[in-house]
Amino acid sequence: MSRILAAMAVSIVCAASSPATAQVPLTSYVDANGFIDVQALTCAQLAGTFQEDADLLSAWYSGWYNGLAKKHFLDLKKGKVVEHEVIVYCKANPGKKVIEALAVVFKDERAKLGIHMK
Repeated sequence: MSRILAAMAVSIVCAASSPATAQVPLTSYVDANGFIDVQALTCAQLAGTFQEDADLLSAWYSGWYNGLAKKHFLDLKKGKVVEHEVIVYCKANPGKKVIEALAVVFKDERAKLGIHMK
């Protein structure tokens, strides 16, 4: 019993001493006109926002990239996988831009599918 209590105490101390990062809404990043510069958004900002806001950003980026490629379909399953991978990458690389993270994740996804880009 004393070992369990000791382990719990260590867990509590470690949790209390680890820096907690408060989530920030996307509205924190809008300019005076209410816009977010999606090309300047950092991984730290994406990783530090609420899940709903990350979902919104993912949908926006998906539409942007699919529009550039003239694709008119949404692969919901793949979109969720890519969103997760981008967030994981962003948490590990907070100083990068989200568009850089997307490029890395897209390159990895294409490689998994055997697609080679010029």
